[in-house]
Amino acid sequence: MSMVDSILRQAKVHLTRLNARQRETVPASELVVGVQCGGSDAFSGVTANPAVGFCTDLLVRAGASVMFSETTEVRDGVAQLTARATTPAVAQQIIDEMAWYDAYLQRGSVDRSANTTPGNKKGGLSNIVEKAMGSIIKSGTSPIAGVISPGEKLKVKGLKGLIYAATPASDFICGTLQLAAGMNLHVFTTGRGTPYGLAECPVIKVATRSDLARRWHDLMDINAGVIAEGSASIEDVGWQMFHLMLDVASGRKKTWAEQWKLHNALVLFNPAPIT
Repeated sequence: MSMVDSILRQAKVHLTRLNARQRETVPASELVVGVQCGGSDAFSGVTANPAVGFCTDLLVRAGASVMFSETTEVRDGVAQLTARATTPAVAQQIIDEMAWYDAYLQRGSVDRSANTTPGNKKGGLSNIVEKAMGSIIKSGTSPIAGVISPGEKLKVKGLKGLIYAATPASDFICGTLQLAAGMNLHVFTTGRGTPYGLAECPVIKVATRSDLARRWHDLMDINAGVIAEGSASIEDVGWQMFHLMLDVASGRKKTWAEQWKLHNALVLFNPAPIT
């Protein structure tokens, strides 16, 4: 028997098993949501990210798991994170992950000032502390229940709730590592506009400004710019996001990225220093 015949025989076994699957109702607590921001601007920490934070609290309250990440972006607000840890051990794990990354950059002779990026600065972000505050607010106000290192899986560690998943700030590497951890739904906020998407799970794109949402009307799923305009509150957009997540996870709606089949390749966390 040829190799092709062998592969086809194995494929038929798997297809038979897959074809037998049926949709079944599961609670919102089965969601594993990754939150991330990329191409941030001065409105990220004012509109989109606070709305994600409000939605994060709703998800955690519903029993879901939410991962926030981007070590070099939250590094300068670490005291805010350790203060929310459920136990001293979790607080120490957060500190340890930050220390590991500092040493990683030092070994590669990389200056942390590379973050904020030129695009961030053009968008009005003045420094990394300001960026950190805007990034951290995506995590909402819930207690931080656990920490995972790059490549670890939530289920293996038995973690639920709000989780700090230590990853580089790079959009593509962060998304890849959150997928590896077990993410099944992703929320990505942007103010500068970032061509980011994943084939492996739906990505809900959130615009920080209305002009970006209008320009990318067939790419942005939610316009958080209405918060800055005063036509909606942070809570309003947070609830909109929560309901859209349930609709997307249930297959009732498609994200724009799903509709147009837009996605980037997965990117591994390699030894080269990344800020």
